[in-house]
Formats: sequence, structure tokens, C-alpha cells
Amino acid sequence: MTSETVRRPGAAALADVPPEAGVGKPDPILVIDGVRRVFGGLAAVDVAHLEIQRGCITGLIGPNGAGKTTLFNLVTGFDTPDAGSWQFDGQDITRLPAYRIARRGMVRTFQLTKALSKLTVIENMRLGATGQDGERFWSAFLAGLWRDAEAANTERAEDLLARFNLAHMRDEYGATLSGGQRKLLEMARALMVEPSMVMLDEPMAGVNPALTQSLLHHVTSLPDDGMTVVLVEHDMDVIMNVSDWVVCMAEGRVIAEGPPVTIGRNPAVIDAYLGRHHGEAAVAAERQRQAGQETSVVREREELRRMVEKGGLGTQDD
Repeated sequence: MTSETVRRPGAAALADVPPEAGVGKPDPILVIDGVRRVFGGLAAVDVAHLEIQRGCITGLIGPNGAGKTTLFNLVTGFDTPDAGSWQFDGQDITRLPAYRIARRGMVRTFQLTKALSKLTVIENMRLGATGQDGERFWSAFLAGLWRDAEAANTERAEDLLARFNLAHMRDEYGATLSGGQRKLLEMARALMVEPSMVMLDEPMAGVNPALTQSLLHHVTSLPDDGMTVVLVEHDMDVIMNVSDWVVCMAEGRVIAEGPPVTIGRNPAVIDAYLGRHHGEAAVAAERQRQAGQETSVVREREELRRMVEKGGLGTQDD
């Protein structure tokens, strides 16, 4: 890992952790045991054991259909498992609904942004705050009970908008924001909860290069504010350069874990992306490209193949 990575809270403790699937961590904030979710007889998620180290950025990778988003949905209360349990910060949250899990300090963003288009940016931000007395039926009519809290929430929202370079969009409707600005808004709104853990599902997807670096800066700064980050991202350069630890899933299972350099050279990870016969995968990709049927999956495999030929996935130094 790079010296920048080691400076992150909790990252140094991972130096002595062996790169093995399901390995225990020195200070896990999230522990998942035997979580299984089946759709039509197909196990979308079948995770025997997984621990997320506190104060780090953990990259979650895997080919399309590996179960990454489904795992996010399960542990954040947006879906119900067929089996298994998980603990967050030492407490069992297996059966809690999503809003109560968020109140405990675990929040997530989505592949497709959830900005409310008919509300202004500042209204979107206020919605992220918890414990608002003005949202209760009877107290809503008694402004004196919640006016000060509303002002405090607005001040915090404006600080976050400034941090995410969205202050100039404060009074604009959510529908007017670009895709990248919506990603920024969703991340900023998640921080209104004052979470201890943030789960980001492909935050760079569909974002133009001008905003990608801004998003990356905000992601890497979260551990400095005491937060743990789990990041799903298909851009391998991003994952390998910002993550302290990487978990790879395939067919619903965790097949490998380790620091970025180790994961980038792990045969099981390479096989999961490229298949066991790399040459055949390359020929198939070339045929699809010539037929004008190139897909994002094909492009991803080709990128990974080139990285493998150079000695591993990603560009991070040893």
C-alpha cells in the first residue's frame, strides 16, 4: 500500500492481515455471517463471512452480476435475506428497516441517483437530517419546537453544499442538476445523517471526467472525518488507487480479499473477470467488437486483460 493509504485511520492495522477470503479484521465495524439471498433458485448473494475494517476505504469489486449491489441492499435494509445475520458497530441490525439502520450510522448511495427532482437542492439536503421534530404530526403545528433545529440543519446543509461545490445550486430544483451534480448531492445528503459508515454504489458511473476527480477527493477525505467507506466501482484504476483493502465477489460469493496490489495479481480475481481461458475471452471480445456489438462488459474485460498483461490489475505501487 502507498504511504497515503497507511495514513488513513485503521489502515495500518491491516498490514498484518493475511489476504484470504473471509479473513478477520483487527477492528471491524461491519461483520456479515452466512448471508444468502436467492432469486428464482439462483443465489445472488452467498457470503459465508465478511468483515469491514473501521476507518478504511474498502473496495468491493467483481464482474457484473457478482452480487455487490444486492449485498448493499441487504445490509442496509432495502432487501430481506433468506438466511444470515450481520452486526454493525457491535449490534445486530439484521432485521432493522432501512431508516433505522441509517439512524444507527450506516448510509448508502445508489447506482441511479435518488435526488428528488421537484424539490430544491437545499430541500433535498434537509430531508437527510434525522430527528426532526417538525416531521411529527402534532409538533409540526408548533414551530417553536423545531425552528431552532431547522435552522441548525439548514446551516449544516449549506456547509456541506459548499464543501461539495454545490452552493451555487442551493435554490435550483433537483431536476436541473447534471448527472455528476446529482452524485455529489446524494453523497452530501448522506452526510447529513452524520454517519460512521458510508456505502457508495458506483459513485463515478456516468460522471464526466471534470467531476470525477472532485468525487474522488470527497471519497478519500471521508476517513479523515472518522468515517468508514465501502466503495463499489468498476474503474479498476480508481479502486486500486483509493482503496486500503479490496474484496472481490463472483457469483454471489467472496472469492478473494487483500490489499490492492495482492488482489490485482490474484489468479481467482483474474479468472472471475476474464474467465479461465483468457485467450478465448479476447477472441470473443474481438468478434463482438467487429460485429458492432461491443458492450460495457466487453470493454471492462478488455481493460482488465491489458492490465493483466502488464503484470496485474491497477496501477498502485508495491
